[in-house]
Amino acid sequence: MSISHIEPHILNTAQSWLSEYYDPETREAVQKMIDEQGADLVESFYRNLEFGTGGLRGIMGTGTNRMNKYTVGTATQGLANYLKKALPDEPQLKAAIAFDSRNKSEYFARIAAEVLAANGVKVYLFDSLRPTPELSFAVRTLKCHTGIVITASHNPKEYNGYKVYWSDGGQLVPPHDKNVIAEVLKIKSVADVKFSGNEQNIEIIGEQIDNAYLDTLKSLSLSPEIIKKQHDLKIVYTAIHGTGYRLVPEVLKRFGFTNVLTVEEQMKPDGNFPTVISPNPEEKAAMQMALELARKENADIILATDPDADRVGMGVRDDNGKYVLLNGNQSASLLIYYLLTQWKNKGKLTGNEFIAKTIVTSELLKDIADSYQVETFDVLTGFKYIAEVIRENEPEKKFIGGGEESYGYLIGDVVRDKDAVASCAMLCETAAWAREQGLSMYQLLINIYHEYGFYLEELVSITKKGKSGAEEIQQMMEGYRSRPPKEINGIQVIKIKDYLLQKEQNLLKGATKPIDLPKSDVLQFYLEGGSKITVRPSGTEPKIKFYFGVKGDLPDKNKFEEVNRGMRNKLEGIIEAMNLK
Repeated sequence: MSISHIEPHILNTAQSWLSEYYDPETREAVQKMIDEQGADLVESFYRNLEFGTGGLRGIMGTGTNRMNKYTVGTATQGLANYLKKALPDEPQLKAAIAFDSRNKSEYFARIAAEVLAANGVKVYLFDSLRPTPELSFAVRTLKCHTGIVITASHNPKEYNGYKVYWSDGGQLVPPHDKNVIAEVLKIKSVADVKFSGNEQNIEIIGEQIDNAYLDTLKSLSLSPEIIKKQHDLKIVYTAIHGTGYRLVPEVLKRFGFTNVLTVEEQMKPDGNFPTVISPNPEEKAAMQMALELARKENADIILATDPDADRVGMGVRDDNGKYVLLNGNQSASLLIYYLLTQWKNKGKLTGNEFIAKTIVTSELLKDIADSYQVETFDVLTGFKYIAEVIRENEPEKKFIGGGEESYGYLIGDVVRDKDAVASCAMLCETAAWAREQGLSMYQLLINIYHEYGFYLEELVSITKKGKSGAEEIQQMMEGYRSRPPKEINGIQVIKIKDYLLQKEQNLLKGATKPIDLPKSDVLQFYLEGGSKITVRPSGTEPKIKFYFGVKGDLPDKNKFEEVNRGMRNKLEGIIEAMNLK
């Protein structure tokens, strides 16, 4: 269907892709879009892909707003140009590159490697697909100045992405992210991209880094003697067709677990993700086959990793034998509770330790850390900010662990991104530790709620695709800023945090104070009684996200189900009052 009016800059940009610098297949696809004057033309060329919280991410296809050879090549040339400017005295710039199981991931990784090599950068390219956290580990181990991983994480199959890392092993943060983008925008023609040359600068890496990574993760174990006793903990694991297929079973084996069952249909890497609609362990449908196997085998714990193995979903058995899928806040709380308890038991707490979480993650993590007199750092959404906090505080302060509600966790500081390989091992160690005390993971979570307060959270995401969707999301945020709610579901709003304006308003006292975090398009509404609502446009998907959280008390563990129902009703009332449909 043709569109009556195409903005001139869209048409001009598309026509520039008809030059001889683009391959015949690309030119043919662009000419077809120009001839049809349809929505494809607008969506493919109305903007350039930009770095969000997770880097470059988009639908694969032809155009400036798509993941393809030319957008990957241009981004990589911009990165190379920035490296030379930022590090002019380095005799040999070095980069590590990894890729996941998605369609074209290996192809895009090879393009990135060739562009960097042509620019004189020494490239360490993995021989086959690897988890994102292993790329972070490789950057640090090989003392690289940068790293790239080709992945779109848990997005649907039509997407791919491009994450860039700095020398500390964390994703790009200011000013590097903005400076790389500035260099990319300076490239006005793909003729300026060095797509080939200096092939000798590319070195293939693999098993040696795997073993170093796995050995390092094994050193994180806090309870090897308990695992020896509880080695037969029955674990069901699925890689959901992603990169965890080899290293997650291997790390569990190295930790000492002997009873690991895998969902064989989902252990084969496949960018089409044939057994799921979306390869996202946050969604119950993606874990359905694992749930079925767990029921059949009466497993103790279920684990599922996303395509690049940086996020992990977990299922546990309740007291009635029914499997419950925990959310990211619950899994993070179990991990942090276990880590801090064991650090204390082993005399490792010196007063200089800390944990980190994102501003949309449960306050339960802070409550737990406070009880151990361990500092908590709150950061903006995006694990790169947790990596930044680790870097800024080392070596004076020691990072124990941290996480975000979107199923990403990190244990220790050897990796500087969320790590599902390590998290799978440590979640199983937590389960073994609980089992040693006669508790299931479900019962351990109830104990935590009893001790620290009952937190219940839910994420509501609204998808708004394309150019019009982005504009609609912007209008929604402007509306919340200009007309903030005074009450929600009859509960008074007592505080508003605006991270774009970097301002916190206490509505009861009429006072304001600055927020000491970088600017970000995020709003938080705090309600009387401890409930919190966060509104944030996604940096990596065409979505606006609403994070809802309510808090209550659980004085009697035996009344968990009753209190849970009451909390659920309160949460649903607040969600309904926001009128998001």
